[in-house]
Amino acid sequence: MLREGRLYRAPAVAALHSLADRTVNYAPVTGSRVPTWNARWHIDYLRQPLAREPAGDPVRGGAWDIACRLVRDYQFAEPSILRALYRGDMPLLGRDMLLEGRFAGLRFDMGVRVTSVIDETHGSGAAESRVWGWAYRTLQGHLEQGELAYQVVKRLRTGTVEFRITGHSRRAPLPNPVVRTGFAVFGRWTQHRFYHASARRLRRLLRAELEGAPPLAAAALPGYDNVVLAPTPRR
Repeated sequence: MLREGRLYRAPAVAALHSLADRTVNYAPVTGSRVPTWNARWHIDYLRQPLAREPAGDPVRGGAWDIACRLVRDYQFAEPSILRALYRGDMPLLGRDMLLEGRFAGLRFDMGVRVTSVIDETHGSGAAESRVWGWAYRTLQGHLEQGELAYQVVKRLRTGTVEFRITGHSRRAPLPNPVVRTGFAVFGRWTQHRFYHASARRLRRLLRAELEGAPPLAAAALPGYDNVVLAPTPRR
């Protein structure tokens, strides 16, 4: 669909609510291993340094804290490629999200569900890190199959804060030959562009807040108090 502002309309909200009846569109990989032997799976990893704060536990209102909020609210996503609707009154774990993929003037709706949330301390000694993040899996009707995880990591010894994107994905069966061909040609390129642009956006938003800019808070969709449009549009 070509029209701007389509996520503001009732059909988009209805599409978001309909995700509750959908299931994950693939058999999730069990354990910690991804079947790399299968050429259809793409394995992704990106690490973006963000900032530094005092060593030790995360500082309230510091870089790690701000980055976690921006990631939780999906404010870091590059809006020229992906935007999302989700229920702001629901817990993060189990959250359904209607992603609007944007490419060449076209719009594609893709449903995902948050299936894990992590808030742990990993490692010990010099390698000890505080890790917070979440992951989603793709639902029926999505152009892809797979899981994507976003994590904010603070190295407690040095105070370094970074953002990590990890995931595995493959193309879902696409009956439309035009969409299938377009995704085969441009899908991975757009995917990588989203990862890098979103990581840079998170770093930019974080540093702006650390320098005194007002926080970029989640905003309800006009007329729908419990539905959030993210990233928050700039006025």
